[in-house]
Amino acid sequence: MNSGEKTWLTLDEAAAHLGLGKTVLYSMAREGRIPASKVAQKWAFEKASLDAWMRASQPLETFFLKTDANIDRNNALREPQRDAYTRVQDFFAAGKNYALVQIPVGCGKTGLVSILPFGLSAGRVLVIAPNLQIKKELFDAMDVTNRRKCFWRMTGALNDSQMALGPIACTLDSGNFSTAEKSHIVITNVQQLATNTEKWLDQFDSRFFAMIVVDEAHHSAAESWRNVIARFKDAKVVLLTATPFRSDRQKLEGDLVYRYSFRSATLRGYIKRLRASYVAPAEVELTFTDKSGTTYSLDDVLKMKEEEWFSRSIALSPVCNKHIVDSSLAKLEELRQTGTQHQLVAVACHIDHAKTVRSLYRERGFTAEVLHSKMPPEAQDEVLAQLKNGTLDCIVQVQMLGEGFDHPKLSVAAIFRPYRSLAPYIQFVGRIMRVVVKNDPTHPDNIGHIVTHLGMNLDARLKEFKEFERDDQAFWDRVISGEEPEVPPEVRAGDTRLRATDAGPVVRGEIVDSLWEEDFTSPEEQQVLDDLKKRMELLGLDPAAADELMAKSKREPMRRSSPAEGFLVLPQRKLQETRKRLNEKSHHLAKVLLNQIGVEMKGLDLPYKYTSLGVNGTDNFTCALMMVNKAINKRLGKPRGDASTEELEAVLGDLDSVLGPLSRQLRKVKDDYDRAHPKA
Repeated sequence: MNSGEKTWLTLDEAAAHLGLGKTVLYSMAREGRIPASKVAQKWAFEKASLDAWMRASQPLETFFLKTDANIDRNNALREPQRDAYTRVQDFFAAGKNYALVQIPVGCGKTGLVSILPFGLSAGRVLVIAPNLQIKKELFDAMDVTNRRKCFWRMTGALNDSQMALGPIACTLDSGNFSTAEKSHIVITNVQQLATNTEKWLDQFDSRFFAMIVVDEAHHSAAESWRNVIARFKDAKVVLLTATPFRSDRQKLEGDLVYRYSFRSATLRGYIKRLRASYVAPAEVELTFTDKSGTTYSLDDVLKMKEEEWFSRSIALSPVCNKHIVDSSLAKLEELRQTGTQHQLVAVACHIDHAKTVRSLYRERGFTAEVLHSKMPPEAQDEVLAQLKNGTLDCIVQVQMLGEGFDHPKLSVAAIFRPYRSLAPYIQFVGRIMRVVVKNDPTHPDNIGHIVTHLGMNLDARLKEFKEFERDDQAFWDRVISGEEPEVPPEVRAGDTRLRATDAGPVVRGEIVDSLWEEDFTSPEEQQVLDDLKKRMELLGLDPAAADELMAKSKREPMRRSSPAEGFLVLPQRKLQETRKRLNEKSHHLAKVLLNQIGVEMKGLDLPYKYTSLGVNGTDNFTCALMMVNKAINKRLGKPRGDASTEELEAVLGDLDSVLGPLSRQLRKVKDDYDRAHPKA
């Protein structure tokens, strides 16, 4: 405000400022319908409060169009936020209404969602999140009463006067439609909006929302998302995603109006600099069920890694898993030399595999827990709390920690499963992309490592990613072609049965003589050179020296280094973990046993129908577990507590021979019972 501009106005001045009659203004002041103060029996009006009242009192249809947000030259906003906003603005100005924006994780999608309505939306805005976590983060960012997290307040996109009475954001959690009517922005997740259409979707008139913003839009191809968007057919639609294609390889709908590369995000320090490492064996020995072991060379591995059976055998091999564990821990310890307690996230093929991987980390003296969707919510929360407070070194997950999980100290991604397509691979790697130190691309804490085995063919995913970064047309042709591995007939028919161990050849041993490494993002040489010259100039150095520095630092795309040294495993800790795994496997075998004969775990067939088994448990599962434990103890020839690690491992490695006799015994007893008690 100029020094000569009046702060307080008289009734006459306020009426002229607002364009109202004095009588109308007087009545509004008396009734409390306008901000006013009475001083010495006369009404006085603070100009700033009147301006805020005018903005808040304007029709909802014009709120975003008339609110002058500080966006274009706001240096508190990130480059992709400003640029994406401008591109979307131009796109809608051209009369189009279905925009797709791609920016990587960690580059400010939440902030972009917050600024998109201004100048663009002629009414309410619907923001759709993929899950509850992201919904909460979006609401916090757009809650003007949240002085610590409100994005507009933090970045100065809106000032205090502008936010006096809005924008008002709400979720649908209150269950009251009137809350949405009183709000400028409604934030929800698609499950809440589309699952019970009578409660929510059907209540909204087709013109209730003028703009729809979808976060993590690779979900938008699902039928439920389409139904929501189709309901408001005249609304402007903006889809935001890190990867502009779905997990089923189909391209997302909409015109790609803006794309911010991972390479640019790395150079700006918005995401970590990532490096991929592959355990490279000189030899791998596989044992097949129908013949003796076969030894394969590295050249053989490179040829066969594209075969699904081969990459899955590598993924499930305890021998190969140990080498991934050692290599990933070596990277973790390397990062921790800065003094920051970096952490590791691993992904496994399935829950039982995750428990095996967890034990490998624990055996080496690192704290590790498993996280999967079948755990009770309170158990999941406990594991996540341990991760966030730094108690855990490693977390091994199965289809968890999806979009919206924000924990920058996750800096090593250990991959123990093949990925057949790029989207889920990038989504998992995204868990370690968030920077520890913001806007500092050279900081040693802003480095992340992806560690896996060369035999899982994940270097092919990285190659695809680099083609995606270059916007290679051949890559897009493959992505949208719908190519997927053939689904086994027994899986397709639903006739599969659980097994004691995973089917397929078994890796009995491997000799690792190197670790192959490459950069996840490969900045264009000229882009790096230009950025380096600018930085040297700012530091008062000669920018001409940048060319020489670039020549010295140039590295081969794929580099070979010595393999990680194995981590010491204490015999006591090894024994503890082996006992734990055998106990977990016993429970798994009991479930498999019941699955194979087709009876329910909580049923009473074994204790009350199949009495010849001689087991007296409370239900089928308890009886099956008693049978499994008895068979394992018989195989050991001694109490389990007296068995050595080697003896326990021998049983763990041959569980099918434990399961087979039990399955035949139980099937015979069941058949005998069914013959003796035919159904009417």
